[in-house]
Amino acid sequence: MSTPLPEFMTCIEIKEFGGPEGLVPTTRPMPEPGEGEVLIAVEAAGVNRPDVVQREGNYAPPPGATDIPGLEVSGTVVKLGPGVDAALLGSKVAALLTGGGYANYCLAKAALCMPFPKDYDAIRAAALPETFFTVWHNIHERGQLQPGESFLVHGGSGGIGSVAIQMAKALGAKVFATAGSAEKVAACAELGADRAINYREEDYVEVVREATGGKGVNVILDMVGGDYLARDVKAMAPGGRHVSIAFLKGSKVEFNFMPVMLKRLTFTGSTLRSQPTAEKARMAKGLRETIWPMLDAGTMKPLIYKTFPLNEAAAAHQLMESSQHIGKIMLVP
Repeated sequence: MSTPLPEFMTCIEIKEFGGPEGLVPTTRPMPEPGEGEVLIAVEAAGVNRPDVVQREGNYAPPPGATDIPGLEVSGTVVKLGPGVDAALLGSKVAALLTGGGYANYCLAKAALCMPFPKDYDAIRAAALPETFFTVWHNIHERGQLQPGESFLVHGGSGGIGSVAIQMAKALGAKVFATAGSAEKVAACAELGADRAINYREEDYVEVVREATGGKGVNVILDMVGGDYLARDVKAMAPGGRHVSIAFLKGSKVEFNFMPVMLKRLTFTGSTLRSQPTAEKARMAKGLRETIWPMLDAGTMKPLIYKTFPLNEAAAAHQLMESSQHIGKIMLVP
């Protein structure tokens, strides 16, 4: 006989928008899975930059989504909603969420539940969904990175950047990455970057142009924005693709589009959270077919920096905002 589920769960809510101190532990009623959903007993959850932006009051959840932060978890499926394959009950999954991960139970779409890669524990599995879905969608689907091309990612030592280096390399690209310290540059090189650039000491535009014989890079994954956008144009090859996924230095810039025309550049971008489940399920299929075998084989992996107890989510956010971390920050209920 299965153990009955509790009526209430522990979670972290945003008591007030602003600093990390606004993240407060509380209890809420146990959520009930709807059509196509599962209830997961959470074993680990990832901390991501969008969680910080939501906490600051600048990234509202999509309509119908919980206000509890947290976009990725791992754990055990303990209850099924209508229309879900019964075989999923009791299975270990890593799940992409629209919110709710900062809790000891959460709801997830069954279509966005991925199996644990071979020999993975809960912490490593929980570090996968948000980051790997984001990188796959933006460099493979939107950036259309091809074997033999060159690729530049800013913030190469972070959660997104560390995966982008590995995935671009696995897709057959020459990889460049920027980072802000000698330690982070070394981490980028260890992950597979052909050339890691300390942006505090070198001009990344000059470095990539020299390393590509003056041509520039084919694809850029940018989380910085601001004055980097005009510099990125200079670093791009004719026909290059630029993908924006965040704007740490601001999204509003004065911009000369003439070089974009002359070099036939493509600028695009995306957010993952608000995309329809069907779109994210398509990404999940591509990841399972192409990337999950590499995770099983150990040729690609998430980089874990530090793990905090769930009730210390505020401290986890403080660490993320300090930018001292190399890789992912995790929470464990």
